[in-house]
Amino acid sequence: MTAAEESQAAGRPVEAAPGPRTPPQRTRIVLAEVSRTGNRADRTRSELAQQTRVGETLVQGLMRAQLSLALRLSLLVLIGLGGLPWLFAIAPTVGRVTMFGVNLPWLLLGVAAFPFLIVVGWAYVRLAERNEQDFVDLVQRPER
Repeated sequence: MTAAEESQAAGRPVEAAPGPRTPPQRTRIVLAEVSRTGNRADRTRSELAQQTRVGETLVQGLMRAQLSLALRLSLLVLIGLGGLPWLFAIAPTVGRVTMFGVNLPWLLLGVAAFPFLIVVGWAYVRLAERNEQDFVDLVQRPER
């Protein structure tokens, strides 16, 4: 073994031979990239796709909004249509009113109920789509 090999094995630096010295090459060490390639919308979509707690919370918020809308409109139908028999029982004179030769209860429950249900159904679809669009906007909103 030579003297240089022995000093390297012992953990001591090897002395360079006298003469012109060349500067050592610089080495760049990168621990992590500073810039992110994805934005907030990509991260949120991946949260949804991977079904993490954040994604689950977002979906539960959408489901809660849809359920709330369905319950509110169901309550409207229940009061609107279910309240008519109560009205006719409480105020029998209203139940005896005739229009176009037909009793008012028959007109309201037999004819007017269908357009009412169609309007409530149309409103439900429109508001549910708005909830879904708000959810999509939340997911795709750029980072501030």
